[in-house]
Amino acid sequence: MTEKDQLRGRRILVVEDEYFIAVDIKERLEAAGAVVVGPVATMGKALSLMESETLDGAILDLNLGGEMGFRVADAFKERAIPFVLATGYGRTDIPTRFADVALCKKQIDATEIASALFPNELIPGREED
Repeated sequence: MTEKDQLRGRRILVVEDEYFIAVDIKERLEAAGAVVVGPVATMGKALSLMESETLDGAILDLNLGGEMGFRVADAFKERAIPFVLATGYGRTDIPTRFADVALCKKQIDATEIASALFPNELIPGREED
C-alpha cells in the first residue's frame, strides 16, 4: 500500500498560517490522493470547520500567528480525529498530553503524514507488527 492508497479520498484538514507552506502541504496531500479541507490559518476557523466538516485527519501548525494551537489539538483529541503536529518545536516544548501525537518537520512529506495519521495500515517496506 502506498501513501496514495492510504490518503485516497481521506478528508484532511490543514491548519497552517504561512501561505506558501499551506499551499505546498495542500498540493502534496492532493497529489497523494487526499481531499484537503482548508487550508485555514486561525484556530477559530479550524474549530469552526471541525463542527461543519467530516474529517479523517488533520495537520496542525502549532504556532498560528504567534498563538499556540493547543486548543485546536485538544479539540482533535476530544473528537478522536487523528492529527500530526507540523512544527519546528521539539518534543520537550509540547505538553505531555500530546506525547502520542506525531511531530512532522516542515517540509511535509506525504508518506510521513500517511504513516502518522493511519499507523495501523500496512506500508510497503515496513514490517507488520
